[in-house]
Amino acid sequence: MRTAVVGASGYAGSELLRIMASHDELEVVLATGESNAGLGVAQHVPALAAVYPKLVLSPTASVLEADIDVAFLALPHGTSQDLVRSLVARRVLVVDLGADFRFNDALSYKTWYKDEHQAPELLEKAVYALVERHRSEITGATLLAIPGCYPTATALALGPFFDADVVEKTGVVVDALSGVSGAGRGVSNRLHFSRLAGNAEAYGLLDHRHTGEMEMELGASVLFTPHLIPVARGELVTAYATTKGSLSTDQAMAILHEVYDDEPFVVVSDDPPTLKDPLGSNLCFVSARVDTRTGWLVAMSSIDNLVKGAAGQAVQAFNVARGLDETMGLSRTGLTP
Repeated sequence: MRTAVVGASGYAGSELLRIMASHDELEVVLATGESNAGLGVAQHVPALAAVYPKLVLSPTASVLEADIDVAFLALPHGTSQDLVRSLVARRVLVVDLGADFRFNDALSYKTWYKDEHQAPELLEKAVYALVERHRSEITGATLLAIPGCYPTATALALGPFFDADVVEKTGVVVDALSGVSGAGRGVSNRLHFSRLAGNAEAYGLLDHRHTGEMEMELGASVLFTPHLIPVARGELVTAYATTKGSLSTDQAMAILHEVYDDEPFVVVSDDPPTLKDPLGSNLCFVSARVDTRTGWLVAMSSIDNLVKGAAGQAVQAFNVARGLDETMGLSRTGLTP
């Protein structure tokens, strides 16, 4: 399929290009990068030089006239709505990695993103494309809203326990660590080496935008605190929920195995996941413990925030939507050491 990657100059966009280079059905014919238009992909991301030696970044608006079958949008929130309206009208399959179509109503979007939605008529058409939890809805869909990285890791860790009705829907606490690539390529004081190196910092306290996504997907009240740590990529989530009745660690692990043992990209681990386990892959590692003394479930997960948390998940959802092999173009092995 003739493919456009819009926002290819960002970290998620360049990760899309990397993955698509080994995908049998996606032929990249257009890559856009507004602030880098005219620059070769090989110059902007030398790691991609061997597979895209002649591809040049174009202005964003060029996607509106391009001869394409599918568009992957890796843009900041609020910038894809008009593009999506035009692309959908042209019957282009849209895979949006941004936040603009993740909520199914305009009020929720305004609550968390403080902006009026410019294409509310498309919200019901969009499918929240967390494959392991919405595979049947994704099949055949033409507008895919790719979940955020934190909601992905959190929902995969906690979702099975809410589905099994073994934890309470109030008082849920999510604590997360993320590499700096999650903040994008933009420059800020927080991302200066002298501040970041050897440091760790909480941010988005009490009102991080991904909280609304977690609550929507889990149907629970969530207190979420993310932390920035001095690594390039990777994400580690530790989530806490109060158990109903007498849940044991063995029972919690059995729930995870029942849900995920047939999933190609979720690994149920006896040991707590580490930040490095999934790096470079589309894998999510999950595990759980139950503290019978306090009655708390501890659910853990780790992902590569740029792969399973963004570009890899987008390609996985595309594969499912098109009825292709779900693993096409995607790695099931992480990098080690």
